[in-house]
Amino acid sequence: LKRQAINMRIVFSRLQNSELFTLTYGALVTQLCKDYENDEEVNKQLDKMGYNIGVRLIEDFLARSSIGRCQDFRETADVIAKVAFKMYLGITPSVTNWSPAGDEFSLILESNPLVDFVELPDNHSTLIYSNLLCGILRGALEMVQMAVDVRFVQDTLRGDNVTEIRMKFIKRIEENLPAGDE
Repeated sequence: LKRQAINMRIVFSRLQNSELFTLTYGALVTQLCKDYENDEEVNKQLDKMGYNIGVRLIEDFLARSSIGRCQDFRETADVIAKVAFKMYLGITPSVTNWSPAGDEFSLILESNPLVDFVELPDNHSTLIYSNLLCGILRGALEMVQMAVDVRFVQDTLRGDNVTEIRMKFIKRIEENLPAGDE
């Protein structure tokens, strides 16, 4: 019985943290909409903020997950969906719609915790509310030497049935070691 009570407290604590994060993120997006003239600028700022988070978050992810270097882009996709999203957002998107070349795929989010309690006003029809996620993915992958393009294709806030994030591998980034550190 004690173990169940402790587990319930952990679940409730995570739920509270998730709701607090969702509301705080909403306040951030609202402030950006007030500070910038148009949705395109807000989208750029969200991506930039996400990138900066991703650059730092990758270290925490690698330390907490004990996952080594992925062998290919397919393995990277699986780790992102099954480990990273689960660890930080509590969801597991499906990996689908692979390109024939194997360099592009979609993450399908049945639910997006960032958009709980959110309705986009009509005057923000081009706002990509969760664009922070694209920046996080791009920044984190850049730190493990992968250049990627990340963008939203579908969004439940715009009336789509699911949220779809499209990821495309651009190139492997060569590590530039300082002279003498080879």
